[in-house]
Amino acid sequence: MKILFVHQNFPGQFLHLAPALVERGHDVTALTDETNARQSSITTFRYRKPDPRPDPKIAQLGTTYCEMTSRAYRVSRAARVLREQHGYVPDVIFGHGGWGETLFLSEIWPDARLLVYGELYYAPHGLDVGFDPEFASDNPEKPLSVIARQGHQALMMTQAHAALSPTEFQADTFPVCFRDKITIIHDGIDTDRVRPDRAARVTLPSGVGFRAGDELLTFINRNLEPYRGYHSFMRALPSVLEARPNAQVVIIGGDDVSYGARPPEGQSWKELFLDEVRDRLDMSRVHFTGKVPYASFLSLMQCTRVHCYLTVPFVLSWSMLEAMSAGALVVGSRTAPVEEIIEDGATGRLVDFFDSDEIADALIDALARPEAYRHMREAARAHIVENYDLRRVCLPRLIDFVESA
Repeated sequence: MKILFVHQNFPGQFLHLAPALVERGHDVTALTDETNARQSSITTFRYRKPDPRPDPKIAQLGTTYCEMTSRAYRVSRAARVLREQHGYVPDVIFGHGGWGETLFLSEIWPDARLLVYGELYYAPHGLDVGFDPEFASDNPEKPLSVIARQGHQALMMTQAHAALSPTEFQADTFPVCFRDKITIIHDGIDTDRVRPDRAARVTLPSGVGFRAGDELLTFINRNLEPYRGYHSFMRALPSVLEARPNAQVVIIGGDDVSYGARPPEGQSWKELFLDEVRDRLDMSRVHFTGKVPYASFLSLMQCTRVHCYLTVPFVLSWSMLEAMSAGALVVGSRTAPVEEIIEDGATGRLVDFFDSDEIADALIDALARPEAYRHMREAARAHIVENYDLRRVCLPRLIDFVESA
């Protein structure tokens, strides 16, 4: 089959699936944003970057829809070039629907089967928006803007022949009328690579080094911010370091914003919440690394005694599953996306997202009694291997999803 992947950051979630389909003899092509610098062995075409976001003062509620349809228009123009100048006609199109890229492709290739990656359906209540009262907007019109952001997602699902979501939680964010279209298959964790290693060692850019078995606590966000519970973690940290005088802490993540509101002008969330507790921390034991190469992240997950993962009800991070696969004990937030993966007391520990004392107590106990949690670490890895292994579980199902379209 001829299969076209569409994703502004290709390969994105199709990192393993696209090459696997090539290996099976399919003709695979990708269409991506011209500014995407990621490299791939897949034949790749590019569309022009959309125009800047419309002025919200002119059309506030339609801003997102205008942005997404602008991107869709750019994608459709590139698709028309593929069809008319290259004679390219795919049998299957598989695109990430979150940025509007798939919206007009059925007009270019009406006979192709259209598959979409349904990552999350925005909601004005019950998910991330308003979950944390500390950052909730007091603007009564906020729900209206969230509903308006559903427009391109609903159109995406209406057009799609089938959709895919990586978790039950994420699939269930979509309206009931679309739910029957959605198949749940995780992107997959390479458990052959992401595995425990008692000989693991890692050296930070500062020169500080760790090895498996050290009293090490880790925390990671793509960017350090409230959506991923950075503030709750930092507020728990003074108690942890006071109770565990030999513990070391590694905090991975950038200073920008991936999700949610931006911090006050001239500040970063990282510094804002660090400043809140700085005078109660021994900073010689707290190591901020910024973003690190994947190999360093993996070594840290193999070395850490306990890994803390907190999130509002939102897209689940791969890093949590990778930590479990690497043999780390995860102390996670008692929020829906985490509860789907971790059973409290069996495959990890669950704590209240807002309760820094409860978070601290769980981290302290895990640092103090590593042998008492060995069975949880082993059970966590077994759970990931059995249900989320890339090559033996997820990738075969992903291939079948595409080939059966």
